[in-house]
Amino acid sequence: MKNIAVIGYGVIGKRVADAINLQDDMKLSGVCDIISDWRIQNAVRKEYDIYAATPEATDKMKSEGISVKGDMHDLLKKSDLVVDCTPKKIAAQNVAIYKEQNIKFILHGGEKHETTGHSFSAENNYQSALNLDATRVVSCNTTSILRTLTALKRADLLDYARGTLLRRATDPWESHLGGIMNTMLPERDIPSHQGPDAKSVDPDLDVITSAVKVPETLSHMHYWNVKLKKQVSKEEVLNAFKTSSRIKLIQYDQGLVSNNTIKEMFLDMGRPWGDMYEVALWEDMLKVVGDELFYAYVVDNQAIVIPETIDAIRALTGIETDGAKSIAKTNESLGIH
Repeated sequence: MKNIAVIGYGVIGKRVADAINLQDDMKLSGVCDIISDWRIQNAVRKEYDIYAATPEATDKMKSEGISVKGDMHDLLKKSDLVVDCTPKKIAAQNVAIYKEQNIKFILHGGEKHETTGHSFSAENNYQSALNLDATRVVSCNTTSILRTLTALKRADLLDYARGTLLRRATDPWESHLGGIMNTMLPERDIPSHQGPDAKSVDPDLDVITSAVKVPETLSHMHYWNVKLKKQVSKEEVLNAFKTSSRIKLIQYDQGLVSNNTIKEMFLDMGRPWGDMYEVALWEDMLKVVGDELFYAYVVDNQAIVIPETIDAIRALTGIETDGAKSIAKTNESLGIH
């Protein structure tokens, strides 16, 4: 049983902590943050051990009646691996501490590939992460790109792919702090960073992305135009996508016409926070024209990397050497069917 620490108890951190808590081959050793408000108090209610990232945070937490088990170094000493879920660029600063403490670590997509030297997507390169000291679970958008294109590649259908990403403006809970209204904000460069990021996991991919930030917060949406290696039927393409347990085919004609209706469905399914760990791809929208494939899907920016993170923990610690077995175990624990 491996002890896993979570640093940063925000949008991703709280979900990773809960997911670790559902596994039977790893144990949550504690969560560490600087906050002392309702967010960390929910971790207290869940009876997670709380650690403070700074002396100031320790004082503030104690003043709010939170029982603090120690500081970040104390948490790392009792852990076999740390999952860093802190905001962009803070994690890179923490890396020096992890290396000094000689502890394995996982970062997320806000950090650069070079920070770990390995980037992770469970269905694509699980084996290459076995027993490494560090990896980076790629971003929500990049995870979706790798899942879908890897499925097509496995079926020997993929020649090259070109995608347009409609990116949510900010995380829902932070809508009052930022984001955009009454405008759209295109990324300056083509390709946008997601295409090159996918190639950090699979250098053989021929993929180019462009992206625009749009004034909503529920999810991202992608439109893809893929050049196939040969002319195939729609059924053959769908069968390729069905080889991924983390792509959920949905029907526009069943009322799933928008990201809010899809979110409502996952809430009705009883998922925590209505989380959608899968890529929700419209089956009835998908079209094959000659050797070209067109499809669209929705990405839950708060949830899609959670199963990937659990698999990355197993790979780095060597708990499970078979990627397919880890994916199946994670899926079962999170209700991905």
